[in-house]
Amino acid sequence: MNKTVFAAVSTLALGVAFAAPASAADVSACLITKTDTNPFFVKMKEGATTAAKELGLKLKSYAGKVDGDNESQVAAVETCIADGAKGILITPSDTKGIVPAVKKARDAGLLVIALDTPLEPISAADMTFATDNLLAGKLIGQWAAATLGDKAKDAKIAFLDLAPSQPSVDVLRDQGFMMGFGIDTKDANKIGDESDPRIVGHDVTSGNEEGGRSAMENLLQKDPTINVVYTINEPAAAGAYEALKAVGREKDVLVVSVDGGCPGVKNVVGGVIGATSQQYPLLMASKGIEAIKKYAETGAKPEATAGKNFFDTGVTLVTDKPAKGVESIDTKAGLKKCWG
Repeated sequence: MNKTVFAAVSTLALGVAFAAPASAADVSACLITKTDTNPFFVKMKEGATTAAKELGLKLKSYAGKVDGDNESQVAAVETCIADGAKGILITPSDTKGIVPAVKKARDAGLLVIALDTPLEPISAADMTFATDNLLAGKLIGQWAAATLGDKAKDAKIAFLDLAPSQPSVDVLRDQGFMMGFGIDTKDANKIGDESDPRIVGHDVTSGNEEGGRSAMENLLQKDPTINVVYTINEPAAAGAYEALKAVGREKDVLVVSVDGGCPGVKNVVGGVIGATSQQYPLLMASKGIEAIKKYAETGAKPEATAGKNFFDTGVTLVTDKPAKGVESIDTKAGLKKCWG
């Protein structure tokens, strides 16, 4: 994606910031996702596209080449400013690196809403519409601990995380799992500083199946007795399962994840994943489009869910093996709700 070069940004910014309220037909919005291939972001785009059509907004969509491609996302933000968009919905690949570009957009009068992944700091965006990722991690951690029972104290746990940069969504899910499982996180804002002997290690997956397989292979070489696998998302979980299957361990290892997409829920049905925390990207995006329309018409910005610093779009544990004390739904219900 080429970077857009634009002159007279200050003039444009003033025009956007102080223009009279626009009708829906005059309002354009941007959706910027990490990639355009991950099913999670495909569903997000579906939600934004449908909502924009229903509300009469013009929508332009952009994506990074791969998860972690901050440069393409920066270029997309600059394009949205130059095009006179009223708002941007973004799932940031680099939660810190994108902040200067987001500041330019906000200074130009655009409403910027982070979807799924909070910026660092979270206040760098006008609002975040997201799963409670810490809770999502806690739910699968609680389920794994309850499922193991007394054996949890001797567990051997592999952590299949997202990226070396440790974006906020990565940290929240990882540390949430530890809290749910009963592991001391040390610094809850950092992955990898823990001293619990049950942790075999951490590896990164880039959130895809190939990365999950490679990371699982690496950690199995470190300790072939691993019996619990935390994964950042369901594509990584599918890759981890293939690596376990290759060494005949697929039936005696608990694999847990976060996403709750239709393919992931089907993998719960098939025994690939034991439990997953379901989130709702279509809702994140559709609510984001509604917020941009309201901002264009009234100047009002969205408010956070009571008691939180973001707009919580919900999370539900999905499993066909419920654990005592951990609220969940079964896969039949999960398939009806997947990513809605």
